[in-house]
Amino acid sequence: MGRIRFRKRNIPALFFIYLAAFIVFFVSVFPFCWMLSTSFKRPEDTFTSVPKLIPPQFTLENYRRAFQDTLLGRYFVNSIYVASIVTLTGIVLSTLAAYGFSRFRFPGRKACLLFILCIQMLPSVVIIIPLFIVMRNLNALNNHWSLLVSYPTFTLPLSVWMLKGFFDEIPREMEEVAQIDGCSVPAAFFRVILPLTLPGITASGIYAFIGAWNEFLFAMTFLNSHELYTMPVGLNAFFGQFTVEWNQLMAASVFFTIPSLIFFMLVRKYLARGMAGGALKG
Repeated sequence: MGRIRFRKRNIPALFFIYLAAFIVFFVSVFPFCWMLSTSFKRPEDTFTSVPKLIPPQFTLENYRRAFQDTLLGRYFVNSIYVASIVTLTGIVLSTLAAYGFSRFRFPGRKACLLFILCIQMLPSVVIIIPLFIVMRNLNALNNHWSLLVSYPTFTLPLSVWMLKGFFDEIPREMEEVAQIDGCSVPAAFFRVILPLTLPGITASGIYAFIGAWNEFLFAMTFLNSHELYTMPVGLNAFFGQFTVEWNQLMAASVFFTIPSLIFFMLVRKYLARGMAGGALKG
């Protein structure tokens, strides 16, 4: 009886929880559904007095013209290249830095951690001018190297803090036992510690990939050649001086969204575990 009363008492609470979850889901998914719908509409069906989510007549002409009229395929390859390199670089650097901050005590350690956290709080517009001057002096403008160097400035701080929480939770005794068994310090790190932090490493990698994949401001500032544009900058090609090719823009946006969506769905469980572990254990 007590269990039944407890369940009845929580029915209103569960109703509001599911209602809130549905609202969040609807608000998050509806823009993508409308974008997908617009990408299959004819131009005359896009702006009507009564908006319709389901196109009256489906067409693939928008996708064909999006690839034919712009360098969309090239933009996609550039984004894959930049995001992949930034992700791999971020994983290596953040893992080593977090392990160092977690396991070693050295002068200025807390100040360095606080400085890294403060960098995460800075908006991109604050650091883009100094980075632009540095890239100009290094003759790295209009080159993907400028993006590969600048993107870690906003992906590394959070990754370091998140992974540090994982390393802090792993007992030092595990490394000591491995070293007693004959492992060196690097061997103990790679064989014992690293496998235990895979959820956190995966989460930091996803964060770096999505951040580099969606970044617009740095790419727009450092690049001026259409052949080097990434997808966010390449989408500007659909904005004319007086008109906007909305249907083609939506088709290109769908193509831009699907790879990151698939990547996120494949590793979503690791992202949830990694973000929760890094937040709670740090």
